[in-house]
Amino acid sequence: MIENQSYAFGCAPDAVDPNIVPKRKLYTGAEMPGIGLGTFGSDRFTGAEISAAVIEAASVGYRHFDCASVYGNENLIGQSLKSIGEAGVTREDLWVTSKLWNDKHGEDDVIASCKKSLADLQLNYVDLYLVHWPFPNFHAPGCDVTSRSANAKPYIHDNFMKTWREMEKLVEMGLAKHIGTSNMTVAKLKLVLRDAKIKPACNEMELHPHFQQPELFDFCIDNGIGPIGFCPIGSPTRPDRDKTDTDTVDIEDPVIKSIAQRLGVHPAVVCVKWAAQRGQIPIPFSVYRNEFLGNLISTIIDPLTDDEMRAIASIDRNCRLIKGQVFLWKEGQTWEDLWDINGEITPA
Repeated sequence: MIENQSYAFGCAPDAVDPNIVPKRKLYTGAEMPGIGLGTFGSDRFTGAEISAAVIEAASVGYRHFDCASVYGNENLIGQSLKSIGEAGVTREDLWVTSKLWNDKHGEDDVIASCKKSLADLQLNYVDLYLVHWPFPNFHAPGCDVTSRSANAKPYIHDNFMKTWREMEKLVEMGLAKHIGTSNMTVAKLKLVLRDAKIKPACNEMELHPHFQQPELFDFCIDNGIGPIGFCPIGSPTRPDRDKTDTDTVDIEDPVIKSIAQRLGVHPAVVCVKWAAQRGQIPIPFSVYRNEFLGNLISTIIDPLTDDEMRAIASIDRNCRLIKGQVFLWKEGQTWEDLWDINGEITPA
């Protein structure tokens, strides 16, 4: 989120009781906090800044933290989680997510990768473990948008299911309470649901007012898959490699700005409020206390009106910001080939 965002109502609390933050019930019956703190620093913030934000976010009422091995900061966040526990927050009160990175899809790598994240996070289990991308295509941190892996492959369902079988073992071993997917499409999820023994509890996906993904969102809801939304305000601090000239800016949309003016808040807060009220689980990132506190407060007061919800539904521009070009597997492709635009998985 952008700096200097604030929640401008007259008597903003200094913290929020975690018990009144909305919860989302998963098909297992478990309840996850309806908003979390993202921990991807977009190559712009240090691990120390992010781990410090985790501690402070917990102090203002956050109990949901979205992590990943590829972010390179889980060892520091583990120290933060230990401090949070020492401050009296029980493990059962936390929801911690981690993710399997693309170079760990091999059958011998999944369990080892989860155990490494657990060791770094200083936890005995994660509440949710996601396959970060459906493609086993590695790219170096901070790489240019033109970077391509020489060994890149398309989505091959049989191979993905070999990875998924290992993910299912994590649940059986007690290392992960739930497993899920990320950056998927309806076409791919249909196959996973058909063949999985343990179906995905959640799918993490890009969701913001200018990219609402109604088909995928509705598919997840209809199939009992919790939709977790990253980039909930349009990620102004996303890596430069993910920016293109055609990108739009959610927080500059007249509809968003008008609602923000009515509420007396920053437009980013309206985006988070819309996400939570729609029924997805937003995971906005910030290292600034006023921002992540304002996001948390937005989920518990001043709901948007029905007319405002309809107005925001009308501004969807189908503007995907995280296009994933670095995961393409052959020459002559465009980023659309990653996303099954026509409802069919792009062939090899």
